Amino acid sequence: MVLALKRIRWWLIFLASLTPLFFVIYQVLFDQLGADPAQAIVLVTGIWALRFILITLAVTPVKKVHVNSVLSLKWIVSFRRMLGLFALFYTVLHLFAFLTFILGWRIDLISRELTQRPYIVVGLVSFLIMLPLGITSTKSWMKRLGKNWMRLHWLIYPASILAMLHYVMQVRAGYAEHLFYGSVLLLLLGYRIVVWFFRKNKQKIR
Repeated sequence: MVLALKRIRWWLIFLASLTPLFFVIYQVLFDQLGADPAQAIVLVTGIWALRFILITLAVTPVKKVHVNSVLSLKWIVSFRRMLGLFALFYTVLHLFAFLTFILGWRIDLISRELTQRPYIVVGLVSFLIMLPLGITSTKSWMKRLGKNWMRLHWLIYPASILAMLHYVMQVRAGYAEHLFYGSVLLLLLGYRIVVWFFRKNKQKIR
């Protein structure tokens, strides 16, 4: 019964995580991406990359929700790796879409973007930080790295800040959505700082 429930949850979360991609494919097939489909694909994959970063970071505080044995959300922890990999997946799609549909893989255009648009560099650094986190997310890498695995995966915090900065730096008008996502990230990181502070003080008292 427990195993069956876990499998159902796995498939539900897996398919739900693929839904944004399916929706983009649907929009491409039925020509529903507006006047600039290339830009729309880049924007959609980018925003979902950011959303999955936030969702992954939200797992730790959400698992604390425990009304009773039925409403406990501790099980969500077992899906944190999947959610983190989807964050990387949509980041890769975002980068690939930008290089393919916007720049056409032209070296001169790539070079120009890197030198003239700082937010591109910021986003690229965030991706490069996330890449080893995705590669080392398996159990075998956890065993190989030991305690260093946890230290390495703390890099998700600077990666998330850089991803948010990449997003905010592109604002030209309408700050509401950016303010919302920025506030969510601030809350998620703030939660961890508060928890770390109380744990440190508790250790001092002991």
